[in-house]
Amino acid sequence: MMAYWLVLAAAICTSLVGQVLLKAGATDEGSFIAQLFRPQTMIGLVCYGGAAMLYIVALRKIPMSVALPCTAASYVVIALVGYFVFGESLGNQKIAAIGLISIGVALLATA
Repeated sequence: MMAYWLVLAAAICTSLVGQVLLKAGATDEGSFIAQLFRPQTMIGLVCYGGAAMLYIVALRKIPMSVALPCTAASYVVIALVGYFVFGESLGNQKIAAIGLISIGVALLATA
């Protein structure tokens, strides 16, 4: 069973990498088509596909009612990446939301 939890963690991490790459490829320069064919965007899309495959494997043993909410852990990490890497705001309301999400994910993972 532990292997499936590791696969779920890998799916979440792969999805995170994909999200960061999609953000890195999203600039105001050029058209949408140009953005779509930027290396960051293409690799990000591949990461999303890989994450979906890993998630499917994890669902073989982890109930969906637990696995999907655990992916909310990515919200916490991505908010911090947005703040530190992309200079996005991180106010009190976002920090409180991150805390609540973290508590919820921890409760689900231990259920």
